[in-house]
Amino acid sequence: MPGLIEADDEGMYVLKFRGAGQGALALVAELVAGEIGRVLGLAVPELVFVEVDPALGRNEPDAEIRHLLKASAGLNLALDYLPGSTMFDPAAGDVADAATASTAVWFDAFVQNVDRTARNANLLVWQRRLYFIDHGAALFFHHNWPTAGLKAASAFPESQHHVLLRWASAIAEAGARARQLLTPAVLHEILEGVPDDWLVAEDATAEDRRAAYLAYLTQRLAAAGTFEEEAQRAYQRLL
Repeated sequence: MPGLIEADDEGMYVLKFRGAGQGALALVAELVAGEIGRVLGLAVPELVFVEVDPALGRNEPDAEIRHLLKASAGLNLALDYLPGSTMFDPAAGDVADAATASTAVWFDAFVQNVDRTARNANLLVWQRRLYFIDHGAALFFHHNWPTAGLKAASAFPESQHHVLLRWASAIAEAGARARQLLTPAVLHEILEGVPDDWLVAEDATAEDRRAAYLAYLTQRLAAAGTFEEEAQRAYQRLL
């Protein structure tokens, strides 16, 4: 349950609460996947860190919201609010260009984001441009680390349900460009931006986790041909 807030910089943001169901891992996915999308040239609203004051929910009458605010005290993540934006809807005549659609299909297969379907597009149209939001469900392997190796090699058949697939006629070209952009140095820099407190676990330090994420993303990139071919087959079936 995100919340619309005004921060102390007088900006409006959509706040993703650390105390929500998936906890800090959803914020890790939101941050890492969002910044990967930005590197690939997709429009992602600015991501910022927000400190939630423990006193914020003290007088909240709704028990569920009060509990959420209490559990989210400290560092959280927020996206820049896009006033007047509308949800992307093909049924209403919204379309995407081939380059954007192909990059999006490749990107979502790479980070294994299942939330980009016609039912739940997580795409906003703002000032005639597509903006990509809500990546908390991506990188779902980190909810069960022993599966990371298997997930890294996945063909990601969920691409067949991607809301932009019908326009994704240049997936191979998008993949070739992504391989050039997503260097180990770039991925390392993105992971360095994740707060230590979101990564530390009983069995791992923050640096251990960063190394594990980098290893996963590197393996996933090496397996890109597998999920590219899967997405291309899905596209061909639509023709």
